[in-house]
Amino acid sequence: MNEREFDRTERIGAEMKRALAVLVRDQVKDPRLANITVHEVRVTRDLAHAKVYFTCFPSDEDTPAQERLLNKQLAGFLRHALAQEVRLRAMPQLHFVYDESIAQGQHLSDLIEQAVAKDRPATEEEH
Repeated sequence: MNEREFDRTERIGAEMKRALAVLVRDQVKDPRLANITVHEVRVTRDLAHAKVYFTCFPSDEDTPAQERLLNKQLAGFLRHALAQEVRLRAMPQLHFVYDESIAQGQHLSDLIEQAVAKDRPATEEEH
């Protein structure tokens, strides 16, 4: 893949992310999706498919159910609405994927804080 193609798919993904964030906020009325945040959109080189990475806060929501809802019931609606906002010859099929990187990062931060808290009493006893 040459660099020019990569730049194009990256630009299209960024534009789709911006537009999808607004659409999810303004057009989706389902309360189960009220706290959805679109983090990234990765478009295939042939522009046929786009993976939409999202998170939900609080993270204790039923994310598999949200992912199913987005993919089965709202992907078509959002694809059509997105086609009105982003001008492409053909709008890619949307595939929503829960982005676990935020939750994993929070988990690692919690582990670090626990380790520091365990070390703190031992360090204070030495001094």
